Amino acid sequence: VLTHALEAYASMMATDYTSQVTTTADADRLDGLRKLTHILYAPYAVHWFTGGITALIAIIVNYVKRDDTRGTLYASHFAWQIRTFWWSIVWFVVGGCMFVTVLLFPVAIGLWSVLSLWMLYRIVKGWLYLNDRKPMYPDEQF
Repeated sequence: VLTHALEAYASMMATDYTSQVTTTADADRLDGLRKLTHILYAPYAVHWFTGGITALIAIIVNYVKRDDTRGTLYASHFAWQIRTFWWSIVWFVVGGCMFVTVLLFPVAIGLWSVLSLWMLYRIVKGWLYLNDRKPMYPDEQF
């Protein structure tokens, strides 16, 4: 009887210890992803001052670390950042095509102005949601 009780106690202690280690490792992983996501919003926020170089660096990191975020709320932020980057590239190129045609020059300037405001909105909204630990797309799984 005593041996059985000791085995049950040892089993319970091992299980408790294992869950604590896993929880700590998961918490550390999520904390690291949260910090990385905060850091990645910054290069997007200053890309206007760097000629877009910081946005290129951020998008590369987004793609490299994307798999690490799967199943977390940070995956939705990575998707938000990636979508923002690619849609801004599309609309920047459309504006560039308009820019080279002299007649559409004012339209291109207007398009780029709206694009800049849209990007600023998405950066601020994403960063605020991240600060509140809210996913960008609550109904989607990443």
